[in-house]
Amino acid sequence: MAALPRPMELCFATRAGTCQRAPTSMPKKRRAGASSSTVRCVATATAPAPMGEKTEYRDGPLERAFMGLFARKMEKYATKKKQPQPQSPEPEKKAVWDWDYESFVDVSRRVMVGRTRAQQQEAVREVLLSMLPPGAPEQFRKLFPPTRWACEFNAALTVPFFRWLVGPSEVIEVEIDGVRQRSGVLIKKCRYLENSGCVGMCVNMCKIPTQDFFTNEFGLPLTMNPNFEDMSCEMIYGQVPPPLEEDPVSKQPCYPNLCSMSTPSAPVCPKLQA
Repeated sequence: MAALPRPMELCFATRAGTCQRAPTSMPKKRRAGASSSTVRCVATATAPAPMGEKTEYRDGPLERAFMGLFARKMEKYATKKKQPQPQSPEPEKKAVWDWDYESFVDVSRRVMVGRTRAQQQEAVREVLLSMLPPGAPEQFRKLFPPTRWACEFNAALTVPFFRWLVGPSEVIEVEIDGVRQRSGVLIKKCRYLENSGCVGMCVNMCKIPTQDFFTNEFGLPLTMNPNFEDMSCEMIYGQVPPPLEEDPVSKQPCYPNLCSMSTPSAPVCPKLQA
């Protein structure tokens, strides 16, 4: 019988360069005479690396398939990579399971090139629509009208289904129009932001398109509040998002030490203004 796909594992790189996975259960008792190790191998982790340290994910076949599906759809809108030898043959098309997260982020970065903020967001919208069967938004509106139950149900689905994209998260209680409900999701340290290191990519390629898609296409309001201090993010189903001009993210500067496209001298990330 074939082995079952290994679930995504998570560890974080320490300053010494080793890899340490955050524990989710009590470690097994070490055998007598076993040598000590600087790598603590435990089950799938629930917490990412602290700020300043890079989280290392060990993706299984299912996670890599999701990355490949999204990346192949986004390639349609991405600028082509420069080939060192123009006359060299075209590289073979990757299978969906051959993609990794770095490649997925690279495609996202190339979608931004040469596009305005609005064009970037529209490209993501088209990608999301292309991932759904015809008539899906209309069916979603019928199944999930903007009720408390629908908001809480989608929050619960977000945690397992988007783990490959944003990393570990948990459902939290939030207040919507004076009512406390469990329709919030706390992303502990966003994998997309951590790997891109780009404020513009976070806002233009994730936050705004996702808010717009749920609110306008699915009819279920969603607000996303990224925290650029620790790279966490709060998703609130049932809360109508504010216009970008009134959103605090519109005044966010670049990550000068993390983003390869940053403009350190600018008070606000230029990609939020273009």
